[in-house]
Amino acid sequence: MSYVEIPGAKVPIRMWADPATVEEGAMQQLRNVSTLPWIKGLAVMPDVHFGKGATVGSVIAMHGAVCPAAVGVDIGCGMSAVKTSLTANDLPGDLSRLRSRIEQAIPVGRGMHDDAVDPGRLHGFPTAGWDDFWGRFGGIADAVRFRRERATKQMGTLGSGNHMIEFCLDGEGAVWLMLHSGSRNIGKELAEHHIGIAQKLPHNQGVIDRDLAVFISDTPQMADYRNDLYWAQEYAKYNRAIMMALFKDVVRREFKKAKPVFEQEISCHHNYVAEERYDGMDLLVTRKGAIRAGSGDYGIIPGSMGTSSYIVKGLGNELAFNSASHGAGRRMSRGAAKRRFTVRDLEEQTRGVECRKDSGVLDEIPAAYKPIEQVMEQQRDLVEVVAKLKQVICIKG
Repeated sequence: MSYVEIPGAKVPIRMWADPATVEEGAMQQLRNVSTLPWIKGLAVMPDVHFGKGATVGSVIAMHGAVCPAAVGVDIGCGMSAVKTSLTANDLPGDLSRLRSRIEQAIPVGRGMHDDAVDPGRLHGFPTAGWDDFWGRFGGIADAVRFRRERATKQMGTLGSGNHMIEFCLDGEGAVWLMLHSGSRNIGKELAEHHIGIAQKLPHNQGVIDRDLAVFISDTPQMADYRNDLYWAQEYAKYNRAIMMALFKDVVRREFKKAKPVFEQEISCHHNYVAEERYDGMDLLVTRKGAIRAGSGDYGIIPGSMGTSSYIVKGLGNELAFNSASHGAGRRMSRGAAKRRFTVRDLEEQTRGVECRKDSGVLDEIPAAYKPIEQVMEQQRDLVEVVAKLKQVICIKG
């Protein structure tokens, strides 16, 4: 499908989804965003669903302003994937040992490393810029600086919720490594700190929803936020890079005889802000649950812990601000999923996948998400599919 245009207050809402399938709460959030005085465009992805302030699955282009709640609290959250030389024929019949080895190497849930990971000891890790990155820690908000030790030990860890590490096969039987995580606790605390500041600023007192409070250009508050935002986005990118390096090391050890080779890594944020230019105007583009899909940009669109995921290449559709969906998108809340489904349902829907099958991940059951094939069909004018992946191992926190 192409997009559907819905009237908004200051800009039209361009939606790559059937409006009839979008819950009223999410529709109201989109209408609310369209009232912001600084907004220049709003594109809605097919995985759209209700979020805090702004929907997940929305791309908000503003001139001279940015809304921290429209980035979300997991600043820089995103995906990484890499194709390997391994094939399905290299895999053992029982994948439980491999899953266990990955979980030993990469802490999940609230876990962290006992000591900070030294990237210099990781095979092929790009350490250029690492010292400069940590050197800038002293310049972020005073309110979170006491978290330095925790931030260093959480670097290279998964977290929980929809974050995952997967061992996948593509249609030709090639093995891919894939993972999903963000800026961990330090990003969350930075986001909450700045959202609180924005909500108290005088220019936000008339905003229709206090969670849509913005920072405006040429103010110290905006400068502070952008400094911390970009640092947290970088943290998220390093976090995924270290996890992927640890993941590769496990694979090298477990498949020593096969001598695995790894192709170029694909990595993309899906909760972030970028400075981009459209129609001759410099804009701050916020993607919350959306990836950049400029012409030729590689991206990753995951399904759920029992369904397919896609490696894609962007088609550069400027009507969508060069964006695409970040995944399948939830079709029900976590609470609703826990009330509706049982562990037996989870076992059935993740059959053939080596993964947790207990009540602790019931909110991540595949049926809690929109059908990924339908989501992909709705954005055929945004991306082309490069590879379709199906997991054989899925690790959740």
